Formats: sequence, structure tokens, C-alpha cells
Amino acid sequence: MFDANGLVILAVGALLCFYGVRSVHLGVIAAGFGLGWIVSGLFNAGGLTMFLFGLIGAVSAWVVCSLIFRFAAYFVGGLTGAVGGARLADLVQPGDNSWAASAIIIVAIAVAAAFCADKYRARALLWLTSIGGASMVLIGVGRAFEPLNWVDSPDSAAASITSNALWIALSVAGWIIQRRLFADRLGIKPRQSEAAA
Repeated sequence: MFDANGLVILAVGALLCFYGVRSVHLGVIAAGFGLGWIVSGLFNAGGLTMFLFGLIGAVSAWVVCSLIFRFAAYFVGGLTGAVGGARLADLVQPGDNSWAASAIIIVAIAVAAAFCADKYRARALLWLTSIGGASMVLIGVGRAFEPLNWVDSPDSAAASITSNALWIALSVAGWIIQRRLFADRLGIKPRQSEAAA
């Protein structure tokens, strides 16, 4: 069975994973949407409810970030950390998820990510957007394509290991692509071999 709602989260996740460090506004909107979508999905909400929570998350994140723009890196870091935390909360709780355990995991990772983003700015945001976006891509793939549901919700140890390996690989790919595309924005000087080419 094919679920078009999964394609939405896949597209937003790809945008965050491979383009998130380019624009703070884009990162805020994508991370807010993903967080709203993933948190509602933790509790088996329907597609329309998940989309609505995603929109509310995107708009809320953008409004709050606009009001406190000088703390934008802190806020984007917290949002993208929360997206990764939501994925981690889902992975460590097989079966039905507990609100309390999910909240503790999500908040702890969001706070840690926010502090890292505030301290290390673009370099931390590069990692955080890659990790959060990769998480959203895997959730989207699992929801959009029924045979690949194991990527989103592993049902065995082998599937869990493979899903986590895919998450890491996709995060690293997002990091590499963003690092190459936005080297100027990140303040990265090209190597001598790249500069000569």
C-alpha cells in the first residue's frame, strides 16, 4: 500500500538534510513541520492530523524564531535536535510509545542540540540539520512505501541495525553535500587540490 503523506515528510526531510544549513528560515520551517509530524505520528495519528500538526509546528516555529531571531541558531538547533530525539524515542520504545519517556528523550536531546548550535553555530547546525533531515527521510520512506515500513519501524534486531545504519549513512551524506554546497557560508576554505581544479 502507498501512503502519499509519507512523501510529504520525505520531501521536507530531504530539504532539511541536504539544504538545511543554507537558510535559517528554511531550517526552522522544515524542522518545525517535521517535529509536529513526527510527534503526532508517535501516537498513531491519522494522515490529515499529522499534516495539520506539521503545519502548526512549521508556522509556530517560524513565528517564535522570528520573534527571537537573535537566538535563531539556538532555536533551530533545538528543533532539529527534537526531530532526531523523536526518531530516537521511537527506536528505543518498541511497540506502543510512552508519552513520558518520549517527552524526556525529545526534550533532553533538543536542549543539548540547542546549546551545541548556540555555541558552535553553523558547524553544529550542519550536523543537526543533516541528522534531523535524515530521520525525516527514513520516516517518510517507511510511511510512503509499505514494503519499506521496516525502515521507519524496525520489527527485528537486524531491521533495527540496518535502519540505524541507513540513518547514519544518510546523515553523513547530507553533511557532505551541505558542506560542499555551502562551504562559503560555513567559512570552510577549499583544499589546495579542490582550488586548483
